[in-house]
Amino acid sequence: MPDSLQLFEWRDLVDIAVVAFIIYRLILLLKGGVAVRLLFVLASLALLLSFSRLAGLETFQWLLDSFFGSLVLILVLVFQSDIRRSLVTLGRSRPARGVDQDEASEVLDELVGAMTDLSSRRHGALVIVEREMGLMPYVQTGTEIDAKITSEILTSIFLPYSPIHDGAVIVRKGKLTRAGCFLPLSQNPNISKSLGTRHRAALGLTELTDAVALVVSEETGMMSVSSGGKLTPVADAGALRKLLRRLLERRWLT
Repeated sequence: MPDSLQLFEWRDLVDIAVVAFIIYRLILLLKGGVAVRLLFVLASLALLLSFSRLAGLETFQWLLDSFFGSLVLILVLVFQSDIRRSLVTLGRSRPARGVDQDEASEVLDELVGAMTDLSSRRHGALVIVEREMGLMPYVQTGTEIDAKITSEILTSIFLPYSPIHDGAVIVRKGKLTRAGCFLPLSQNPNISKSLGTRHRAALGLTELTDAVALVVSEETGMMSVSSGGKLTPVADAGALRKLLRRLLERRWLT
């Protein structure tokens, strides 16, 4: 047996596994456009630091050394939303959601029916479905309700003359729990200026939590689903059902 294999211990295996996990999490973070640009900037600054050391530029070298000394704090500030989501994901238990397969399928049917009905009427709507992360720290105001999800109730909430039609509806564990809520708006400067307040609120909340947001545009009637800070337009009821089933049903049943 080679000497290198004889010296290999279980601690080395743990060490490799930890490093591989960290690299995997970094790759997930680097999927975003902001992260890619940040990585490019850091690589450029590292090259400048090497050049400054070779050229003897002491002041410039001191400035870059100070920057890299604060790099951890800078990364925490830039990726605070992603870090918060990761910590919650790692530290949470798996509570029983109290939604069986039949009930989950019924909830999806009611959500799809309500959204397609609102879309055909061009009535703006915003429905937030809670998953593992609690939404109360991010939900402002709103009217507390405790009702079974039906397409008729959701449609009536978003009628133009309804006093709470401008806010969001919160769905928790398969039930309507709050309506007329105001949510944090996305601060992403790259969002299209054509998107209205509902879409910005959907993006803002899904950037901070693992919730799923369903949006209907008042101007065009277009349906969209936001998850993980990304907005996905859906063309019809079939596409909406397929996407929601992938995002929600497995979470409710596991």
